[in-house]
Order: sequence, then C-alpha cells, then structure tokens
Amino acid sequence: MGDPIMSAAVLAVTGASTAAAAAMANAVKASGAVIRLDPEEFAKVLSRTTEPVIVISHSGFKKKKMQYLLSWKGFIFYCISTEQMIFPRGAEIIAAKKIWIPS
Repeated sequence: MGDPIMSAAVLAVTGASTAAAAAMANAVKASGAVIRLDPEEFAKVLSRTTEPVIVISHSGFKKKKMQYLLSWKGFIFYCISTEQMIFPRGAEIIAAKKIWIPS
C-alpha cells in the first residue's frame, strides 16, 4: 500500500494540472480561433476590412517587436512584426500593455 499523504499530494497536483489545462481550453474557446499571420498577410486581411479595430502592443527587450490583433468575420488575426505597420484611415487603435495568446 502506498503512502496516503503522498497519494493525496499527487492527486492535488494532478487536479491542479487538469484545472489549468481546462482553463486554457476555455480561454481558447472564449476567444475563438486565433490565426497567426505574417505581416504581409495581416496587411491583406486588414485591407479587406471597413472601420477596423486594431489592438497593438510593444514587446521584446533587445529586438523590439510589435504585436497586432484584428477581429474580422469571427476570427482573430494575430501578427508579430519588427516594423510598425501602417493602418488605413479611420482605423481605431487600442494600445494594450500586453497581448497574450493561448498556446
């Protein structure tokens, strides 16, 4: 027979791992499909939208990067670029402190 305290600890860790995995799965479900694109493809999708709302965030330490999010037709398009993108006239920009994408 195993140690009951050790068994309880293993169950607690397993339960926490399961809860974390479920929380991540729920985050993905809540956000819908997140599609990562190259900057060129992101710009193509952006050109098809009218009155886009774009979320931007700066990241990186040595090499600065820009992150972009755009929701269109039920999908969330995500892009990382080392260059700042040019947005169409009338685009609404939201500056986020951080963008987190579930993996």
